[in-house]
Amino acid sequence: MSLTTAPALQLAGLVKSFGPKVAVAGLDLVVPTGSFFGLVGPNGAGKTTTLSMATGLLRPDAGRAWVHGIDVWEHPVEAKRIIGNLADGVQLFDRLTGEQLITYTAMMFGIPRPEIAGRVADLLELMGLQEAAGTIVADYSAGMTKKIALACALVNAPRLLVLDEPFESVDPVSAANIEDVLRGYTASGGTVIVSSHSMDLVQRMCDHVAVIAEGRVLAAGTVEEVRAGQTLQERFLSLVGGRHVSEGPQWLRQS
Repeated sequence: MSLTTAPALQLAGLVKSFGPKVAVAGLDLVVPTGSFFGLVGPNGAGKTTTLSMATGLLRPDAGRAWVHGIDVWEHPVEAKRIIGNLADGVQLFDRLTGEQLITYTAMMFGIPRPEIAGRVADLLELMGLQEAAGTIVADYSAGMTKKIALACALVNAPRLLVLDEPFESVDPVSAANIEDVLRGYTASGGTVIVSSHSMDLVQRMCDHVAVIAEGRVLAAGTVEEVRAGQTLQERFLSLVGGRHVSEGPQWLRQS
């Protein structure tokens, strides 16, 4: 697969089971280079498992994944060098300060030492964490922890940025600043994949989207193609199903 023509991410026949539970069932997906790609689905749909396999964190039972034409599981070091990953539930080295954590991440990626301090300072400013730079991450709030993890995902200037619920617990001002950075990043040729439960966020920010349920892709394409004349929320509900219209039990009503 040519690096010049390859999509940012291509998944073919990904399968993953946990005991009797099939989390991902032969999933295929193509993410175009330069796209802002949303991945949406109900809880338990297989989004996090899919992204973990796509980025080399979790080995699939079957199937393959390529990042810019590089096979993630045949050439993991080469693939991970061009990925920035904000993964759900991955433990940070939280006994380091925020500044130390970004610095350590930069060193692991082999960024030249003279460049590291500047990148760390830029990212701390971007995330509004200058005052907390010397505080250990274990003492951060949930939103601050999310922001420092995002800073670590950006420090290597990746070609593909994979974000699992990046705005969860993040305050609106920081979220707006991060959105601006991500739009500039894709405008310069970078690719963002964002997994989110917020249909409004995906419809506002993304140009492509895939709807996943029960480990399979139900629809994928541009946001307009997937919406098919509806709002993304309406289209999502029609594809996934499971909505129950109810006023709730009688005992819960106040009159």
